[in-house]
Amino acid sequence: MHKNQVLIFDADDTLWENNILFERVIDGFLDWVSMPARRAATRAALDAIEAENAVTLGYGVEMFRQSLGDCLEGLTGHAPAAAEIARIEALLSPLTDRQIDLIDGVADTLAVLAERHELLLLTKGNPAEQQRKVDASGIAHRFRSIHIVAEKTADTYRQLGAELGLEGDRTWMVGNSPKSDMHPAREAGLKTVFIPHEHTWVLEFDEQRPEGPTLELRCFSQLLEHF
Repeated sequence: MHKNQVLIFDADDTLWENNILFERVIDGFLDWVSMPARRAATRAALDAIEAENAVTLGYGVEMFRQSLGDCLEGLTGHAPAAAEIARIEALLSPLTDRQIDLIDGVADTLAVLAERHELLLLTKGNPAEQQRKVDASGIAHRFRSIHIVAEKTADTYRQLGAELGLEGDRTWMVGNSPKSDMHPAREAGLKTVFIPHEHTWVLEFDEQRPEGPTLELRCFSQLLEHF
């Protein structure tokens, strides 16, 4: 077991369910706007729109709302009418008025880990939206500090390390995203724990890298076997 480690946790789809809620909205949207034969192409178009909008609008419900509207406009050739906007808002309601559903084992595992190690939370997205999730999660008190950033790059991890005086050989990033959690943390000299989630957002995958995660687990509670 590793002694006196610093564990930095991703939030969405590592600590609580997130992308599955967006996927359900997308399914409803595609049921509405796309014929079955065009469903995959429409989904691909929406993914491309989200990737482009994320550059300027960041991550979260506001960007997603804009992307759904942009996709609909691309399909119909006109800006969404009032009734169409209302339908998009109805689809989005599970995201705008939501409860936090912790992933199995998270609460109990964090309670034990917090007695053994130093825990930090690092999440990206709209600051107000992410803070609402943190506040509603019931686990914020387990973390020494909570950091909400626009994007996770190697520089993000380096800056966090410099700010908190973290040592790379005893600092681990724990997450489900190759793009945001694994690759940039490794580039910044941290160790990584990959906990795959079956509903990880497609845009959180990245090209294959020669170095994999330091450790890969099947489920969150397995952290107790290593830390």
